[in-house]
Amino acid sequence: MNKIDSTIKTFLQKYDLEKSDLVYLVAFSGGFDSMCLLHALKRVCKNKIVAIHLNHKWRGQESDREQLNCQNFCKNLGIDFYSEELDQNIAHTETAARDARYKFFEKCSKKFASKIVFTAHNKNDNAETLIYRICMGTGVYGLQGISAHRDIYYRPLLSIARGEIEKYSQKLGLTPNLDSSNNDIKYKRNFIRTKILPLLKEVNPNVIDTINSLSEIAQDDNEIINDSIDEILGKISDKNRINISKFLAHKISVQKRIVYNIFIKNNLDYDRKKIENILNFIYETKDSKSGKICSLTNNLWLFVNEKYMEITDKKSENFQNVFINKEGKYEIGDYIFEIEKFSKNVKKFPKDNENIAYVNLENIDFEFELRQRQDGDIIRPFGMRGSQKLKKYLNAKKIPNHQKDNLLFLTQGEEVLWAIGLGISDRIKIISKPTHRLQLYKKEGI
Repeated sequence: MNKIDSTIKTFLQKYDLEKSDLVYLVAFSGGFDSMCLLHALKRVCKNKIVAIHLNHKWRGQESDREQLNCQNFCKNLGIDFYSEELDQNIAHTETAARDARYKFFEKCSKKFASKIVFTAHNKNDNAETLIYRICMGTGVYGLQGISAHRDIYYRPLLSIARGEIEKYSQKLGLTPNLDSSNNDIKYKRNFIRTKILPLLKEVNPNVIDTINSLSEIAQDDNEIINDSIDEILGKISDKNRINISKFLAHKISVQKRIVYNIFIKNNLDYDRKKIENILNFIYETKDSKSGKICSLTNNLWLFVNEKYMEITDKKSENFQNVFINKEGKYEIGDYIFEIEKFSKNVKKFPKDNENIAYVNLENIDFEFELRQRQDGDIIRPFGMRGSQKLKKYLNAKKIPNHQKDNLLFLTQGEEVLWAIGLGISDRIKIISKPTHRLQLYKKEGI
């Protein structure tokens, strides 16, 4: 067994991928690397293999010829082939193309019910990635380079140099696609491969191996750092909320690493400037009672107040208003609102569920609306004679701004009778005994 076949066989054993019922998806461009990987997998295993190919269409007929070559190669090997064309509306950039490829891979993962996508990244790719990250700015996490396994992605050729792969392919008479754009130095990775690496090899002929050694060292160091940060987070956080005062008690280097981890665990792009901006936002907001939010992505936000910080989806739920004119059950979004008559003599009411309220509706017109807050809403807080704006009431309850739009209220006109989960209006408080029981709960199975 040659070195490449042996390496792949060992890789499959290491990650427990030898079960015969597993379906292998192979990202297949038809170049030296992916052709070598596909051919070797066919040689060393008997699993079902599907080659998945995304035609970028950026080089017109050349792209179409490459797709046809890939299809014919798979047909000759007896391997299933699946392809799609890239949406031509996306930007013609390396980043956009990469993002589109990985979305395609994830789509194929669902289509073929497989959690195994092999990509043909090699040792040279890893070195080029590290050089790129160093040029653009990175930390210990980025110096780890390309991972051999992440989520559904597996990279069995990562320890093999590109030269070895090309020799393997030539020995077997494989004729890969030669992408003409690989020599276009307007693409940063091509510039690194064709211009920078040759100069570095003049300094150290073994620079590819040296850079990959740096990658391994960074992986070991990062493991130690992550263990330490996880231990710290265990002491300063609860249910994904990080205690602000405890966070600020640590050195700035630890604070930076915690913020780094927030970006990494949420698969967000980051750089030194972004980390500093987030830290400055935390410092500026740490004394805010109601709290503020800072955008991380279009739908992911960092919320900070005087007590804690957390990652949140700011997007509020949009409920359709529900009109209530009789006892019964009413659906609102994923919830059921129930209003029922209640005539029992109860001295103590349970307080363990804030979504249940016992009220007196005896002198109230039975026309209510269940909805989210609106401008102009008022409430007569329990135990108070006068009314106040709902906004002031929610602030007094210290409800974070990003949570206010997700609250539900039982109302009459602009008057809130029950701020669900927070409290009832003094207008429907129990005089002698309750007339009705109100309850909000999630639908079964949700």
